[in-house]
Amino acid sequence: MNDVSRNMTRWFWIRHAPAIDPEGRLYGQRDVDCDTSDSAAFAGLAQMLPKDAVWLATPLQRTTKTAAAIRAAGLNAPEPIIEPLLMEQNFGEWQGQIRAEVTKYPLWIAAPDTKAPGGESFTEVYERVRVGIERWTEELQGHDIVAVAHGGTIRAALGVALDLSPGIALAFSCENLSLTMIEHFDVQKRSHDWRVAAVNRPPR
Repeated sequence: MNDVSRNMTRWFWIRHAPAIDPEGRLYGQRDVDCDTSDSAAFAGLAQMLPKDAVWLATPLQRTTKTAAAIRAAGLNAPEPIIEPLLMEQNFGEWQGQIRAEVTKYPLWIAAPDTKAPGGESFTEVYERVRVGIERWTEELQGHDIVAVAHGGTIRAALGVALDLSPGIALAFSCENLSLTMIEHFDVQKRSHDWRVAAVNRPPR
């Protein structure tokens, strides 16, 4: 193994399975259930992910259930560590509203500093996720990390890796059960420590 691979920390980001929300409400940090019936997708993810990784998930059941479904599909992996820093954006008083109703407010999806009453802006999510990424990358240097998280979290992670502004990071597409992979290099004399290896890759 060369020096680069010994000092590389790989993050495998999985967006949770589709939320069960028939009324089309904005869920954010609401703890809604998810649909784990797509056995082919979970089998594909089980083949795409490393076998000796540390697993992270958020306190919301749609991430822990997704992680359990991947393991049940044939990947021998540990129970995930619960990391609140990787949670989805808190939409405050907008959570639970029909999505169409939220359009009467400023267009939050394209405005990183817009904040619902009692909630947080995407810029705040970006900085929260940055803290979590830096903490775990330092603690698990040279290891693989599988993080089952949320669309907003993964967009923030890509922004951190590419040193983008929060507004530009919002432009990434991140589908349910997709894989996004970023790699951190702890090597001196590098102009940048991160590399993006995959974005929004569907499970095969």
